[in-house]
Amino acid sequence: MAEKLPPVRVRFAPSPTGRTHLGSGRTALYNYLLARQTGGQFILRIEDTDQKRYVPEAEQELIESLRWLGLQWDEGPDVGGPYGPYRQSERKEIYLEYAKQLIARDKAYYCFCTPERLARLREQQIQNKQPTMYDGLCRRLTPEDALRRIKQGEPYVIRFKTPKEGLITVRDYLRGEITVENRTIDDYILVKSDGWAVYHLAAMVDDQLMRITHVLRSSEWLSTFPLHAHIIRAFGWQEPVFVHLSVFLKPSGKGKMSKRDSAQLLQDGYSIYIKDLEQLGYLPEAVVNWIALMGWSYDDKTEFFTMQDLIEKFSLDHLNPSPAAINFTKFDHFNGLHIRHLSVEDLARRIKPFLVRAGFEVDDQKLLQITPVIQERLVTLDDAVELAGFFFREHLEYEPTLLIGKDMTAAQSLKALQESYQLLSGLDFNDKEHLEAALRSLAEQMGIKAGQLFGILRIAVTGKSVSPPLIESMIILGKEKVMEWLQTAIKRLATLVQANA
Repeated sequence: MAEKLPPVRVRFAPSPTGRTHLGSGRTALYNYLLARQTGGQFILRIEDTDQKRYVPEAEQELIESLRWLGLQWDEGPDVGGPYGPYRQSERKEIYLEYAKQLIARDKAYYCFCTPERLARLREQQIQNKQPTMYDGLCRRLTPEDALRRIKQGEPYVIRFKTPKEGLITVRDYLRGEITVENRTIDDYILVKSDGWAVYHLAAMVDDQLMRITHVLRSSEWLSTFPLHAHIIRAFGWQEPVFVHLSVFLKPSGKGKMSKRDSAQLLQDGYSIYIKDLEQLGYLPEAVVNWIALMGWSYDDKTEFFTMQDLIEKFSLDHLNPSPAAINFTKFDHFNGLHIRHLSVEDLARRIKPFLVRAGFEVDDQKLLQITPVIQERLVTLDDAVELAGFFFREHLEYEPTLLIGKDMTAAQSLKALQESYQLLSGLDFNDKEHLEAALRSLAEQMGIKAGQLFGILRIAVTGKSVSPPLIESMIILGKEKVMEWLQTAIKRLATLVQANA
């Protein structure tokens, strides 16, 4: 068993440039679990320094998605905290100050190269089959030359002065030590010509000032991990523990899951966006359970986890760095498990909005009767519309031919309906066992199977060939409604028999 960690300070630091997807949700979840397990703090930081790509509504969707998943942060832009502000666009001057500190330490420099020169350089390097990197022209400027050009009004960026000799070794918690040659690392831009810091500087500064102890982020950052270590070491700071999480692959296992795949998924009733999953009828508990197991496992057999279970059992040592293929069939399975884990009252409350959205006027008492009858059959909350919508209808629409029983004629089926009507008119609808026994006895008397009779009655009183259990459905509908719909069915089938006579 891994040694219990002291209280950690972790952050989820998304860039609100698009919709919140499963990968972001999982990164936030793992950070949250580690914070709650150790009695530490979970911080939400909005990394919005890329003002050109910033989408205001994306930030709102992000916050709503995290809250829906049940992830509450201890510090953040909306709740405040001792190390704010928690939105990077409000920290512009802080980053500039630290960039200048790097220049003073000879760890960064002003670069005046124009976009045109850089484009020509890149083109030349591609032609010569060389790595596309900055050639260090402005690296050789004296501080006096740089200040003179700044005073003259020349636009500039601030670049990191990456060492060009030797090696750097960084440590990822999941992969161990990673060593690269410094000459392969570019002199990355830290501050753009508009004065905005880029992620490489801003995130490292914020992690230090916000006292972050563990950085759990996507393995997509592995390529610039050595640069980030260089920046941290240039300031002489202690490095947080870096944990680079696995990426999600398409369900086929071929290629990384991307936003481009979302349109096809939606047609199949799935999505990679958390907000869509809420609309599609998935439970946040199921999403949490599912994504937790894409990259982490407790053992080789336990699969059902509540949030509290995950907080107790989560461990960095059980994370898997290998890419994880998204399995929506497994997701449906988890959603079904969590639906059956809910109390009847809770499930009814969650089902109701889907029925209302479908245009039904929902009686709460009736819904409480219906819910336990359909609970075992639901895969998503939205399935309740198809399964239970007939309970709230005034009229049923179906093809009269569906009233013809399996291996029966229309005339035989009509007789079965008429006999059922006569029988049911004299029975008490509060006695389930007696009701079912009487109908089975009727089938036997008529020389047909109970399944044939029940199939005809199912269409007559639900309008569907697949429905919740017939007898329970009839009891919930009530005797008056059942008799009315049986009468309608008899008329429809009689018309069909006469037409074919």
